[in-house]
Amino acid sequence: HYGSHYSTMGFVLYYLLRLEPFTSHHKALQSGRFDHADRLFHSLGQTYHSCTHSSSDVKELVPELFCLPDVLLNRNGLSLGTRQDGQAVDDVRLPPWASDAVDFVAKHRAALECDHVSERLHQWVDLIFGAKQQGQAAQEAHNVFFYLTYEGA
Repeated sequence: HYGSHYSTMGFVLYYLLRLEPFTSHHKALQSGRFDHADRLFHSLGQTYHSCTHSSSDVKELVPELFCLPDVLLNRNGLSLGTRQDGQAVDDVRLPPWASDAVDFVAKHRAALECDHVSERLHQWVDLIFGAKQQGQAAQEAHNVFFYLTYEGA
């Protein structure tokens, strides 16, 4: 079902681009420069939309988005370019319900720790580590990735 895997170095660097040592690792992955501005982490809303509407975009959130507001801020003044729509890539654009990066992280963590998520967390565990990771159960859950991403391939 998916041509990639949900967790790769590229996805981690996508989210953590604004912090060292991840900035340097990102540039090393991109032949010494930043990737094209249209492919950089620019907006939480656009990233969410892409991940929920495209079967080729399977990025999983990194833990830092639940505890470290600096991943959303361009405190180092990196020159990240301008997107084709004319928007400069700088601080990550936040959803309208977050007043700033600290508020976003606090609300994001509160959502992760709420009863609704806690009652369903075992379903995610089954997809990533358990019974729905491979085989028929994975196929029924639409949780099948490119065969080379599995151990022993």
